[in-house]
Amino acid sequence: MGAGQSSSSHLPTALHVLRVSPGSPAALAHIEPFFDYIVGLVGAGANDQGLEPDNLGRVVEQYEGRTLSLRVYSAKTKSNRLVSLTPSRAWALAHAQNTNQPKDPNAQPSLLGLSLRLCDPTHALENVWHILEVMEGSPAESAGLVPYGDWIVGWSGGVLSAESDFYDLVEAHVDKPLRVYVYSYDFEYVLLFHSRGRSDVRN
Repeated sequence: MGAGQSSSSHLPTALHVLRVSPGSPAALAHIEPFFDYIVGLVGAGANDQGLEPDNLGRVVEQYEGRTLSLRVYSAKTKSNRLVSLTPSRAWALAHAQNTNQPKDPNAQPSLLGLSLRLCDPTHALENVWHILEVMEGSPAESAGLVPYGDWIVGWSGGVLSAESDFYDLVEAHVDKPLRVYVYSYDFEYVLLFHSRGRSDVRN
């Protein structure tokens, strides 16, 4: 494996999409984890304003049940697009019922189904790991990693912000399950890998 670098043109501070919950408004709008950044809000309540993190929650609350448009930058295509979605809590309640998850009476379901972090998109994905070789019989082979076609872009705990982070992460998970997000050139998807192989295709 080798460390690689990815860069984008200069953008103001943005919200980096780390996770997209299946069945959520964000998933239905095809927002992509790791590669997408929310850089602005468009709408009557947002007045086409630049992104202010403190305003995001307030604006989303105001648009519950109504269409809200987000300006989204893709690090993969290096382009901006307008994404329209409808903030709602119904998807989260249905998901909790279908998965028999314990209910926290004080918890507020997510309106978008996104996990975000504030960042500078210019440097957010500088550290990715291109798979150059997979050893026979290794955990990487068991997980289905593909040489030259796969890039490790993060793990279930978030992104990897320094070159040494991946090696430290592996050391901390010796003989323990490790779930990593991998961009597949063959499928043009980000996939979640763990010791049992590929799962949870995100597009």
